[in-house]
Amino acid sequence: MSFNPTRLSIARKRRLLNKKRFAELAKVSVHTVIRCEKGETEPTPENVLTFAEVLEFPAEFFYGDDLDEPESASFRSYTTMSAAIRDAALAAGALGFLVSDWVEDRFDLPSVDVPDLHLYDPEEAARVLRAEWQLGERPISNMLHLLESKGIRVFSLAENTAKINAYSLWRRDRAYVFLNNYKSAESSRLDAAHELCHLVMHQDSGSTGREAEDQANLFASSFLMPRADLMAVLPRVNYLDQIIKAKARWRVSVAALNYRLHKIGAMSDWRYRDFCIEISSRGYNKAEPLPIQRERSVVWEKVLRALWVEKTTQANIAQELSLPEAEINGLIFGVVSGERERPSSPTSLTVVKTNTDA
Repeated sequence: MSFNPTRLSIARKRRLLNKKRFAELAKVSVHTVIRCEKGETEPTPENVLTFAEVLEFPAEFFYGDDLDEPESASFRSYTTMSAAIRDAALAAGALGFLVSDWVEDRFDLPSVDVPDLHLYDPEEAARVLRAEWQLGERPISNMLHLLESKGIRVFSLAENTAKINAYSLWRRDRAYVFLNNYKSAESSRLDAAHELCHLVMHQDSGSTGREAEDQANLFASSFLMPRADLMAVLPRVNYLDQIIKAKARWRVSVAALNYRLHKIGAMSDWRYRDFCIEISSRGYNKAEPLPIQRERSVVWEKVLRALWVEKTTQANIAQELSLPEAEINGLIFGVVSGERERPSSPTSLTVVKTNTDA
């Protein structure tokens, strides 16, 4: 198999390297890198080994088939992220697709049940989706489980930056969400609901940019904190400690609950401003009071448990896909362990394999 130039580009972007810096590290000219990535020059075997060493990818990776690369994705915090961070996150998506296809060849995963609600406004879409998924008005105990149960493939991002929270996209009639666990568990739930909006309301990419982000923010707030439930539990709010105590019900941040209560008229404008000041002065915008436990994936735990029984490890998957094991871990373990570190072993759950010879 011949050298694949697109794979070189993906690996370079995963390491947050521009062409100039990569050329310096690989001790080749920028012109050589440009021609290699365009497929105009076939690098020598020695060059490929150097590329592999610099980028910390197996040399075999550069000789694989073309990878699907996310061409467009809905990003949060889009205006504050650099092009390098955006490209690295999208490159992670290409590797996530590779891992996802490998898993779907071997396991029977939930089918996609994500309707197109682009004709509704965000609050209406949140109500309609809750009705269609038979959620009623009750709080959602686990957003990650909900997304996975509806066939949405969820991966984690190992980007150590607050400048990218999450992104989502459609690919081959499959819905994907990539979540960054850099922030609090409460923020991750809001990110998941935010990305769910993009999947149900922006499938045709009719809304983009600030408009789409504002719609997703409103949808997420409405979806996680339904108006009727809020008004029944907190019809009026006089003290911030009421919000801090009540936030455990909806498993959201104190700032998010404060914002939502203001939007539905449970407090006056001046009280909302006072609470915002108090939240900041108490440091709750940096460290959440009464933090919740981070949500964990059910699907990935089941898959890893089944593979563990067959003595298939993440190292085996990485070797079969010619990927660095760290990339596999980065895509999976943020949603399995709830942390960035690799857990000691998968949890005790089962899953149905579709191909016993795989």
